Amino acid sequence: MTDHLPHTLRSDALDNRERILDAARALFSADGLDVPMREIARRAGVGPATLYRHFPTKQMLVAEAFADQLHACRAIVDEGCADPDPWRGLCLVIEKICELHARDRGFTEAFLSTLPGAPDVAGREYTVKTVAGLAQRAKDAGHLRPDFVLDDLILVLMANKGIHATSTATQVMASRRFAGLAIQAFEACPHHAPLPPAARLASAAPASA
Repeated sequence: MTDHLPHTLRSDALDNRERILDAARALFSADGLDVPMREIARRAGVGPATLYRHFPTKQMLVAEAFADQLHACRAIVDEGCADPDPWRGLCLVIEKICELHARDRGFTEAFLSTLPGAPDVAGREYTVKTVAGLAQRAKDAGHLRPDFVLDDLILVLMANKGIHATSTATQVMASRRFAGLAIQAFEACPHHAPLPPAARLASAAPASA
């Protein structure tokens, strides 16, 4: 009997960890990242001490809760950058990133928010820097409007977050249409009127492209 005790404890700990992550994802999606840690523990059916034993800080919990989305986001950006046509690659990134965020508003909240002392939540720094380079290549090729700045893409994600529908499938369809409209607005065209100066979204993104 004692031979099985350590394995049982490890199994219980793993179950607790998964319940905490499931609860965190649901609450972050519904209420944003400001949800109290105690509420996450309550939803998961564990005590606060158990939660903090697995995730000593909220920053660590956020990063782990959205690890899969982080990997998907990086894969999308890498796929877009690998396209020899930078405009086509940028369009792919916009379309797929919008869809990824439409499927999980909690991830959007994590991507756009800044927690004090947080690590690189949701791989934002890598994503933003890489997309900035792709956007510059698209500008140099004459396909992306010259007054585009990276904060314009942050605005797209903020607006995309506001899409609400009765089902995930309908929400994704609406997001795809919205992404298409954004891409048309970003495309270089001699008839485009110059945009007003971009607002600095310092909490959402580093320097503009």
